[in-house]
Amino acid sequence: QVQLVESGGGLVQPGGSLRLSCAASGSIFSINNIYWYRWYRQAPGKERELVAAISSVGRTNYADSVKGRFTISKDNANEVVYLQMNSLKPEDTGVYYCNRFASSVGYWGQGTQVTVSS
Repeated sequence: QVQLVESGGGLVQPGGSLRLSCAASGSIFSINNIYWYRWYRQAPGKERELVAAISSVGRTNYADSVKGRFTISKDNANEVVYLQMNSLKPEDTGVYYCNRFASSVGYWGQGTQVTVSS
């Protein structure tokens, strides 16, 4: 089992910044040490959508809506993944979830609320 705990959400004004963290613990072993961490978000009444992803070798992908504003990174030593969010917009509002996928198994965190509003 892998446990993922997100933190760093909150209320921020448009144009502001937040940094989300996702701390992983438990059985984080993966075959050939290959894994992906992904951040998803879900706005009220909408489906969960992929925001950003980072692989075990540092390859990153971003949704078009956040390119140039969000940055995903990871601290390998402490098994923590970050999502730096700048120039936040009201449409970035939602619950942000961390996901770890390795060895054909995915784990989810409980989510952290991000609200962008004036």
